[in-house]
Amino acid sequence: MNSLYHHRHGGQVEPGDDRRQFLDFSVNISPLFPFDAPPAIDQAAMQAYPSIDGRGVREFYTRRFALDDASVLAMNGAIEGIYLLPRALGIRRILLLSPSFYEYGRAARMAGAETGALQLSPEEGFALPPIGKLADELDGFDAFFLANPNNPTGTRFPPEITMALASRFPDKWFFVDEAFVQFLPDFPAVSLMQAVQAFPNIVVVHSLTKFYALPGLRLGALVAHPDTIRKLYDFKEPWTLNAVAEGVARELAVCEGYEMALMDLMTSERYRIVSALSEMPELHVAGGAANFFLIEWRGGCSIDLMFAHLLQQGIRVRDCRNFAGLEEKYFRFAIRTRGENDVLLDAFRTVPEMTTGG
Repeated sequence: MNSLYHHRHGGQVEPGDDRRQFLDFSVNISPLFPFDAPPAIDQAAMQAYPSIDGRGVREFYTRRFALDDASVLAMNGAIEGIYLLPRALGIRRILLLSPSFYEYGRAARMAGAETGALQLSPEEGFALPPIGKLADELDGFDAFFLANPNNPTGTRFPPEITMALASRFPDKWFFVDEAFVQFLPDFPAVSLMQAVQAFPNIVVVHSLTKFYALPGLRLGALVAHPDTIRKLYDFKEPWTLNAVAEGVARELAVCEGYEMALMDLMTSERYRIVSALSEMPELHVAGGAANFFLIEWRGGCSIDLMFAHLLQQGIRVRDCRNFAGLEEKYFRFAIRTRGENDVLLDAFRTVPEMTTGG
């Protein structure tokens, strides 16, 4: 197997695995589902011909977020947009956060761009440095790719910083991955989707995978100034979204009840989990602004033994040691339903080291 993919993604099921045997806290998707799914996919939907440009997905964005249709480019998941941007915009040198999502750097390198890393410090809570230092770090780069909230650190960054930098450096691109932004309590104010009209050099990468629990359908979009969208269309492959995905996207635009229920769950469970973890000094919350927590393991036993204990309890979490800067003792888990979260918290409490004091 290519070394790039040596670490299995938490959501993957290997031959012989039974997904029902595990509570999977390793994938950061909503534990609820937004509408009643039919027992089988409708044959008519399977046979329908999709639009060449993912019109159904674009309609979701224009309806749900009140965006200009010309500012939305439908994508087969956010990952298509991540790989399209450096290639289509001719990026030569791009500044990335570290730790952050691996695919930003790989997409840049595949487009022939050089990458640089802005190291986020655990001592500073993985926060961005002051804007003056950011401006200095951008010297020599023609693009900056960041995520808000950041994955896997679970930290959030003020959108005003991105806008200030975009205003100061109109010749540089600012790509902002907002895959988890809908989980923030002050969404949509914290999103930059509405700001792209005033900032032609900002591009928002958005995904429907996490918030709407639809990783298998690959739904997302790039949101940018219409001039940028027209440029991106020249490089985007046609027919990358299927008719089933388009139909589901239209349904999502009227899921207000689901969205409210999910945010109520996230708010209450985030507070409850933080409170419970505060009584477990072995588990230090390093970040938790979105629907997941980055945890630094401070126990006396190895983190591998702790993982083995969780597996014995039928629980998976996301080992984060393959992220640059998190190589020794970090892992991530998602917020799920109250009962499922109780199972995880009880498993943490029964790690042998934590019950014996050894």
